[in-house]
Amino acid sequence: MGITKTEIFSEEQNKLAVLLKAIAHPARIAILQEIIKANACICGDLVNELGLAQATISQHLKELKNAGLIQGTIEGVSVCYCIHSENWRLLENQLGHFFASYRGPSSCC
Repeated sequence: MGITKTEIFSEEQNKLAVLLKAIAHPARIAILQEIIKANACICGDLVNELGLAQATISQHLKELKNAGLIQGTIEGVSVCYCIHSENWRLLENQLGHFFASYRGPSSCC
């Protein structure tokens, strides 16, 4: 495997890549959708909602948290998760700018 040369890219490019990598799995998208739908912190409801094993959901939650898309708080023996609003807005803005930068060609191949 080749070495990833993240240092040759801007901080913004690297951050966007990390965020997109974190959501590049259908289970993680489903988890984010459930958290957004609940509009609150979610503790243990994801297993019943998604039909995935607790260990699988925990691993996906860990990836989303490491990327900074969600944040967690400990309540008793469970960890409750919600959207990390600052990073969510950052992702929204960066994707908006990224997609808006393409204006369409006047002619194409």
